[in-house]
Order: sequence, then C-alpha cells, then structure tokens
Amino acid sequence: MALVFDKPSTRTRVSFETGVYELGGNALILRQGELQMARGESPRDVALVLSRMVHAVGIRTGPHATVEQLAEHASIPVINMLTHDHHPCQALADMMTLRERFGRLKGLKLAYVGDGNNMTRSLLLAGRLAGVEVAVASPPELSLPEAPGLEPAEAVAGAHALYTDVWVSMGDEDDAERRRELLAPYRIDAELLARARGDAIVLHCLPAHPGEEITEDVLYAERSAVWDQAENRLHAQKALLEHLLLAA
Repeated sequence: MALVFDKPSTRTRVSFETGVYELGGNALILRQGELQMARGESPRDVALVLSRMVHAVGIRTGPHATVEQLAEHASIPVINMLTHDHHPCQALADMMTLRERFGRLKGLKLAYVGDGNNMTRSLLLAGRLAGVEVAVASPPELSLPEAPGLEPAEAVAGAHALYTDVWVSMGDEDDAERRRELLAPYRIDAELLARARGDAIVLHCLPAHPGEEITEDVLYAERSAVWDQAENRLHAQKALLEHLLLAA
C-alpha cells in the first residue's frame, strides 16, 4: 500500500503502517515532495502508475480535489487519510469508540464543540449514516455552512459524548490569535461536561492542547475515552482495508 503524506501525522501514519503490516502487507511511505506531483505531475498520471504497482493508496493532503482525482482515475482503492474538507478515517474510529462505550450507535447524541472544520463535517456525515445525532457548537465566524453553530450548553444537553479538536489546525497558523479569541467560550471543561448526561464521555481526535480546546483535568480523567479512540484508529482502518481489498 502506498501511503502518501503531504502533511505530518502521528496517529494516521502509525495506525496505517502498523495495520498494513498486521494484515500481512507492506507499507510504502511517500513523504511530501517524494512524488512527482510536487513538480507538476497530474494526480491522474500518478493514479494510473500506482494502480499498476500497489494494491491501495492512502493520501493525507490539503486539497480535497487531489483525492477525488486520484480516485477517479485509479483502478485500486484510494483512501482519504485527511484533506482540508474531510477526515473520514478518524470518524470511523470515533463511531467505533461510541459503540464500544454504549453498545450501540443509533439514538446516541454527540456534541461537537469548537472550530467548524474537516472533522466536524466528517462527524456530521458519519453520524447521519450511523443514526447518531451530531450537535455542533461553533462561533458563527468559524461555523460550517451546513451546521450553524449552537451555544455550547445547548449542544451538550443530553449528549452521550462531547467532542473537540484543536483551535488552530494545520494551515490556520496565520489566523491563530483571532481563532483563539473566538473559540475561548467553546472549551470543554468540567463545568460543560456536567451539563451533559451523567455517563457522557469525552472525545478528541488529537493532538490536544490542554488549556485551549480542552482542560487537562477533563482530558486525562476517567470519563475521557480519548486514548481508546486513538487506539481505535488502528482497528477501524484495518477493517476498512480488509473491506476495500476484499471487495476490490
């Protein structure tokens, strides 16, 4: 499997490389600048070549159009490991974590609190497919068009899980201070957690910045499922690979 990393990674890199190995395969790691796409080769041509040399491609990049073009022209599975618009592999692990904790997915409520970003969008899509209600609390300036933000207290009421992400994602560094000011009221802390269900868990796709989007006492507390969630990247992606390669 060719794993293309135009963006740095911890969980995606380790889980995919380990998962491919545990399934009996070999992972070919291609870092930023190591493919000719960095020098203008089209995603179409790269897809045609890789389709003759490997059994699947995963790509972690910026423009979502790059993944779409690879998938359109490849004759092998192409997996979106992250783009500016979507983070589907993380959402699969998130749904797995919810089912582990609650024994089901249908009828659960997940409250996402923070920046409206690729993670928010993927949770909305996955929740719709799995029967999970996803309530989003984001400042108006950082909300997705498809998910106008609620107030945090409203979003977490009755929630089985509270979810957050970093306030300053890769590529947003130039706007960091403004984003921190807008998102300051959207921090997951003990007070906000107390407004959810008594058995609610906390999720974070990582990396975390304790003191910004989540407080340290909540991140490392008993009700945090963050580390199970991170481990589940491995298990969910192995299942995804098995499904795609058996179906291919």
